[in-house]
Amino acid sequence: MKEKRVISGKQALSEKQAVPGKSRAARKKLYSRVRITLATVVAAFFAVLFLAPIVLTITNSFMTSSEISANYGSVFATNSSGGKVYISEKVNLKFIPDMVSFSQYITVLFKSPDYLFKFWNSVVLVGPIVVFQLIVASLASYGFARYRGRLREIIFFAYIILMLMPYQVTLVPNYLVSDWLNLLDTNWAIWLPGIFSPFAVFLLTKFMRRIPTSVMEAAQIDGAGEWQIYKKICMPLTKGAICSAAILVFIDYWNMVEQPLILQSDAEKHPLSVFLNKINSGEIGLAFAVATIYMVPSLLIFLYGEDYLVNGITYQGGIKG
Repeated sequence: MKEKRVISGKQALSEKQAVPGKSRAARKKLYSRVRITLATVVAAFFAVLFLAPIVLTITNSFMTSSEISANYGSVFATNSSGGKVYISEKVNLKFIPDMVSFSQYITVLFKSPDYLFKFWNSVVLVGPIVVFQLIVASLASYGFARYRGRLREIIFFAYIILMLMPYQVTLVPNYLVSDWLNLLDTNWAIWLPGIFSPFAVFLLTKFMRRIPTSVMEAAQIDGAGEWQIYKKICMPLTKGAICSAAILVFIDYWNMVEQPLILQSDAEKHPLSVFLNKINSGEIGLAFAVATIYMVPSLLIFLYGEDYLVNGITYQGGIKG
């Protein structure tokens, strides 16, 4: 009997000790769920906040001109001297049009060729910059990652300093150099600074330095030259980083405004990003339609390369199994 009482006492003690442990685990689990829920709500709020202007632009591009003027006419109204008018009434933000109309897109795509011409100017300016900047950056990054030395580290540090500077700081030197080379009012004045921009060099160099040197040394032992190592080892392993750099460089130069305004005096050569600012108050609907068309390439490229963008940023180098 005494042994049974002792055993039952131990069981009761263990049960008492188990109850606080279970309650502590339950509280921790509840706290984790509450934290995840709050984080999800906050992220959803900011997602809706950032997506609202894009959704508003797309939906408003399908409104009629009269409906757009009724909703936003007071925002773009001007007085007799051309100045802005004080908005004394609330602006009616509508996400759903009363009647869907494609008249704005018909005007942009068929009746007014200026918009498509400016769109083509954007493609002509941005395409070569993205392609040749990646070629130059991949070659320079291979040199920085393959060979180390004091001189190369100083040059790479100078690349970082140039990358940290905003483009507005180097705009005047670029103008002076372009003037000295007689490149003003030509596409080369925008192409050359963009092709030799240090951003892609910095991104690809940091990525290539994570590739194990043993892989390159093994290729050298097998008789591979520098070009073969670059082409068959470094390039396949940096595919994600190259796609990430291409997406970021495209979006950056697709939205450029200062470079064409300063380096090109001929308005016929300006991209659509500059021309959007010149749409007058009587063409608000066209501005929505043109802005929607202008967003399509960036959205398609981002959606297509989203996985490459994430992998290129988070991948730590090495050989994937």
